[in-house]
Amino acid sequence: MLATAIKLLWIAAGGAAGALLRYGLGGLIHSRIPDSTFPWGTLVVNLVGCFVIGGLWVMGDEKSLLGPEMRLMLMVGLLGAFTTFSTFGLETMHLVAAGRWPAAVANVAASVALGLLGVWLGMTLARAAWR
Repeated sequence: MLATAIKLLWIAAGGAAGALLRYGLGGLIHSRIPDSTFPWGTLVVNLVGCFVIGGLWVMGDEKSLLGPEMRLMLMVGLLGAFTTFSTFGLETMHLVAAGRWPAAVANVAASVALGLLGVWLGMTLARAAWR
């Protein structure tokens, strides 16, 4: 029972930080890009999250550099709150509903392709750093 409560605290701590980081970075991006009708902030947050989770996965799973509590805090809590795939879906549907099909398709294609590239790059750089 206590072990479960401690795990939940690790996840909650990471989640609080991830939510604040997501809000801050998303707001920063939206304030600096003139086309505010395209979800640039969400796209950037998702790409950063994909990159980071790729590196953390290598550090934790392949290299055993992260203990179970740190993995819970960073991968489940922080990145779970930071990456916003559900928001991505909602914003894409808003683009579709507004008849902005090219923007919707671009958002989906960029999120998937660049997200996978980000995971690969994060894994590759983490492997190179811990050879």
